Amino acid sequence: MTQSILILNGPNLNLLGTRQPEVYGPTTLRDIELICAAKAKALGLDIVFMQTNHEGEMIDLLHGARGTHAGVILNAGAYTHTSIALMDAISSIMLPVIELHLSNIHAREAFRQTSYISKVCIGQICGFGAAGYPLAMQALAEYLGNPA
Repeated sequence: MTQSILILNGPNLNLLGTRQPEVYGPTTLRDIELICAAKAKALGLDIVFMQTNHEGEMIDLLHGARGTHAGVILNAGAYTHTSIALMDAISSIMLPVIELHLSNIHAREAFRQTSYISKVCIGQICGFGAAGYPLAMQALAEYLGNPA
């Protein structure tokens, strides 16, 4: 049976490619989705790729991942630095979650260097732009025992 993972993207990521390309790069979210689809095929995974600008919807999607997906890759955007509720949701679903960021949050403004969600994720990938997504997929596949 093929394992499924949720790739969940947070606020403002729908604007990738035009939003601060000097920080986030020229790649659009649709481009990233296509990259992830190709990587999923190579890894023998199914993916569900989603984006929302709403914290409550992110929490609902995480809750819905339980019993549906084997793991989650989460680019929570700015909610990374502000949301205890998101941290609690990750803790509650009992799934492996990889925290992902396009930019290196540790080299940016002081407030971006704090991650509430890292405490409850199995790992963090940041600073590699769009290439971070297939890296996170490979890491999650290996964590799940599916190293294609």
